[in-house]
Amino acid sequence: MRVTTRTKAHPHDDAPDTTKDFERLARLPEGPERKALRDELIRLWLPMAERIAVRFRGRGESVEDLYQVAALGLVKAVDHYDPARGTAFEAYAVPTVTGEIKRHFRDHLWSLHVPRRVQDLRNRVRQAEKELSQTIPGRPPTVAEIAAYARMSEDEVRTGTEALECFSALSLEAEMPGTDGYALTDAIGGPDPRFDVVVDRVAVTPCLEALPERERTILYLRFFRGMTQSGIAEQLGISQMHVSRLLSSCFDRLREEVLAEAG
Repeated sequence: MRVTTRTKAHPHDDAPDTTKDFERLARLPEGPERKALRDELIRLWLPMAERIAVRFRGRGESVEDLYQVAALGLVKAVDHYDPARGTAFEAYAVPTVTGEIKRHFRDHLWSLHVPRRVQDLRNRVRQAEKELSQTIPGRPPTVAEIAAYARMSEDEVRTGTEALECFSALSLEAEMPGTDGYALTDAIGGPDPRFDVVVDRVAVTPCLEALPERERTILYLRFFRGMTQSGIAEQLGISQMHVSRLLSSCFDRLREEVLAEAG
């Protein structure tokens, strides 16, 4: 296998002129020779990919990991580059590698899941703030100023501003600034048993409405008015034993219907 050497100046002086080699790669069938040429092209262009990766250092990811992501982008560029289109490999590879690194930041370094649209708003707000801060000394730009500059609505600016804080999450055990040992976990409530009561009432309402009027009246007097079975019997003109049987019958019916709906 022979790779040609560079004969003219190039922004990446440590990379050879590989035009002919990519043309040959496109003609070669799958096999050891093609694989060897592909691997050699990746190796020769790797310094370029690493230089692109270095531009993204200091954003919460190690340089070594950025090198790996950039190398993956370079492999994709080599595999998908078509010399027949007439575009130089570098012009195709640079945005491919850069896009792979940006996708890595977008998909893996957000501690909270943020939709892609919100991430885009965040980037536009950050860029607008950076550029406006150079022309508005002494104070940060307002929401209205950012919206006008970036051609966004003020709601979009607020959404993007909130997303600026989503790269990292505060631990629930972390002490809140300006407090005496107060943490977010101290504000978390426990289970409220009254929610179960609400759920039960909603579930049983259709069943209660289906009961005969006398049974509904007995249940109302017993559980909402707090009357005894004897008092209910006296008010309705029936025996206390009859009230007890009707209550038991209502309970059984309601239980069966609620369980049947739950099943």
